[in-house]
Amino acid sequence: MVPELFNPDVRPFLEWLKERGFSRIEFLSKGTTSLVFRAHLGGKEVVVKLARPDSPRKNSSREAEIIRAIEPFRVTPPLIEHGTFNGLDYIVRGFAEGREILKARLKRRHFFEIAMKTATLDRLGLDHGQMQGGKHIIVGETVWIIDFEKANWRKPNNLTSAMSMIFVGKNAVSERVYDDFNLDEGFREEMRDVLREYKRTGRLSSVLDVLSRL
Repeated sequence: MVPELFNPDVRPFLEWLKERGFSRIEFLSKGTTSLVFRAHLGGKEVVVKLARPDSPRKNSSREAEIIRAIEPFRVTPPLIEHGTFNGLDYIVRGFAEGREILKARLKRRHFFEIAMKTATLDRLGLDHGQMQGGKHIIVGETVWIIDFEKANWRKPNNLTSAMSMIFVGKNAVSERVYDDFNLDEGFREEMRDVLREYKRTGRLSSVLDVLSRL
């Protein structure tokens, strides 16, 4: 059993959700600033993020504004609700079906979708801030980017961070990709070169050309 579920600040919130029609509420994870739950609402799966009672950082309002601003571009699941319960901020958004890129088997189309969605964020001037870790890229029937609590409108580095993690760096994700697609060091150098060009010019076509050779 998860200790946080018995926190006197959290239990009333979960009961309040049930009274409002949320069902099958399931604890997912504990982050630095929030507790994350999965639930059903109106026949759809949703994610509920509740600010941790012991977290000094209150940034869910900004995250909600960011999700709402990028919603038309289908980069992240839509915002359903944002509010405050007993002084704790919460967000309800659509559930991102799939697996973290760290655990997913990637198909060729996923690389293009990751490139297009991260480039969209770049063009909007929004930097996610945690793209290189991989936990915030969800791969399923579609690709979703989630958790914008550290995002901000600043010089973006989304596409280069994501593509560097997948193709340039040496980590669990890139090792699996290089093995699955039989890539060599020549591909790594080529991707590194076009990412430098993209960073300098914002030209996406060169990155897509390299991906098309997979």
